[in-house]
Amino acid sequence: MANAASRIERLSRYSDIYIVLGVVLIIVMMILPLPPTMLDILLATNITLGLLVLLLTMNVNEALEVAIFPSLLLVTTLFRLGLNISTTRLILLHAEAGQIIQAFGTFVVGGNYIVGFVIFVILVVIQFIVITKGAERVAEVAARFTLDAMPGKQMSIDADLNSGLITEAEARQKRRNIEREADFYGSMDGATKFVKGDAIAGIIITLINVAGGLAIGMGQLGMAFDEAVQRYTLLTVGDGLVSQIPALLISTSTGIIITRAASEGNMGQDLNKQLFSNPKVLFIACGVLLFFAVVPGLPTLPFFVLSTMMGSLGYILYQTARQQQDEEEAEQAQEEIEETKKPESVLSLLQVDQIELEIGYSLIPLVDQEQGGDMLERITMIRRQCALELGMVVPIIRIRDNLQLDPDQYVVKIKGIEVGGGELMINHYLAMDSGGVTEAVNGIPTKEPAFGLDALWVDEETRDKAELAGYTVVDPPSVLATHLTEIIRSHAHELLGRQEVKTLVDGLREEYPAVVEELIPDQLSLGEVQKVLQNLLKEGIPIRNLITILETLADTAPVTKDVDFLTEYVREALARQISGMYRENGVLSVLTLDQQWEDTVASGMEHTERGIVVSMDPRLLQQLLVQISESIEQTTMSYPVLLVSPNIRMALRRLTERSIPKLVVLSYNEISADMQVQSVGTVKWPDES
Repeated sequence: MANAASRIERLSRYSDIYIVLGVVLIIVMMILPLPPTMLDILLATNITLGLLVLLLTMNVNEALEVAIFPSLLLVTTLFRLGLNISTTRLILLHAEAGQIIQAFGTFVVGGNYIVGFVIFVILVVIQFIVITKGAERVAEVAARFTLDAMPGKQMSIDADLNSGLITEAEARQKRRNIEREADFYGSMDGATKFVKGDAIAGIIITLINVAGGLAIGMGQLGMAFDEAVQRYTLLTVGDGLVSQIPALLISTSTGIIITRAASEGNMGQDLNKQLFSNPKVLFIACGVLLFFAVVPGLPTLPFFVLSTMMGSLGYILYQTARQQQDEEEAEQAQEEIEETKKPESVLSLLQVDQIELEIGYSLIPLVDQEQGGDMLERITMIRRQCALELGMVVPIIRIRDNLQLDPDQYVVKIKGIEVGGGELMINHYLAMDSGGVTEAVNGIPTKEPAFGLDALWVDEETRDKAELAGYTVVDPPSVLATHLTEIIRSHAHELLGRQEVKTLVDGLREEYPAVVEELIPDQLSLGEVQKVLQNLLKEGIPIRNLITILETLADTAPVTKDVDFLTEYVREALARQISGMYRENGVLSVLTLDQQWEDTVASGMEHTERGIVVSMDPRLLQQLLVQISESIEQTTMSYPVLLVSPNIRMALRRLTERSIPKLVVLSYNEISADMQVQSVGTVKWPDES
């Protein structure tokens, strides 16, 4: 067995060469004459191939299991046409075409060429009008509906992905299957034309063979008309039957494979489940057949036998169904008994989602696709946008309805803790004053949830008026999407766990294995790398340039393992990226810090096991915060940037992150050499005027 398996494996390695040789052989058949013995072998191979394809299509669960079928259909059609040319050559040249054709012309149709021709015509009609025409229509409709359904299927996959029902890998596989299904039915739509053309070619070749045979037999060989008709017509009909039987098998296979769209098993299983699964139907059929058996004038025996078979089969199915139902009920009862004996499992109750969105019942239409909601699509775009902007994979966002909330209320939670929320009015629009309003409009006063701006809820009738008046008008889904995006950005460092970091590192390992293997775990643990990345995200620095971050950590880890210092080294390596984030019109506008403030902060710095801490007089710290706030108010910077020396940057950021969270603290080493810097003010020491 092992030797046989190894031989098969060795042969399968060269399957591509065998296919090429086979196609070349088909071309050779059309050019060079074949001996009758070789032709018999090829004709038998053709019949075997048709039977094999038919059995294969009847035993697949879905069409994509034989995705090669369109190409196979072309090759088998070409093979049959090549055989037709070879047999035509032998029939016309030598008035013979091998034993198989001779047998079909004499034994199968009893030597009567008229009967044979009638049978041939019937086969062609069955194939061309019934099977091929239907298969062609089904393939055309399947291709059209498959293409039309692709966007809906893609949206369904995105919805399942956002709701956590499937993983990213499963989503990619499902999208790939949809693409393959569309390609398959599109190919089948064209491939059915091969079968149709093959049927037409069979009729034409048969007529040509009969006419050519009569002309050669009577004109060149001097045969009598009856002898020529008997000889050449029988051979031609035999050739037609030998060709049409495999063609009929292949066309039947084509019809089967493109009608398997709604199937969940192979054809035998589906017939057994769907045709013979209802005992009531079989009992009714039994009664009808029994009635036919006793009707005078109808044959009693056939109907009585069939009635008995239907009744017996229905009784067996009824008993089997009852037994199966009893077993299921007993098994379910036993499981319930065993479940009551087990200690209660509370592990599932302890799991906390990374990020979740809870909505009141009035907001359900926003996420229900059947009601026109597109929130699931927006969440997919949010995750992609955050991946591009922050360089991290945002966890699956769970969406739940919460009847304890107000109908128009929503809440966003991070690891089970509420971090944001707001209220939306479904049939209204949020109008915000962006600074260019020329006329006030009537509406319901509110606050824009993402940035806390004053806004109005306006109805559909007032929407156009508000836009003309200069308001920025957005719909409720956009308001929710914007707020959710800002929450993700501001809490990105909390969402980046060890598992997410491992995913990022493993993805980088495929292209840059040397960097990852040098750093992790020999120099830094995965947790230490995570803390550095969290420090960057906490201050709004994207970690998309992960290769530079890891290379910098690999260079500096031998010097220090302090996470704060490692973060500062990484920030300096990302100087061009960081300084470019806050540049406006090619210029980086900054505030500077008085030297006395820098000395005061530096003198109060302490390095502890919990990182850098600053000990300052509370009154002095309050004055520092006041001075910074006043300096920011005196400028027109979009981003308040404070430029300080590298040794106090982290400490000053820790001092100001609670009171002035929007303040960006940069060090001189984080400014790229080609960056133009403009000082717009100085945070002065209190004694200075």
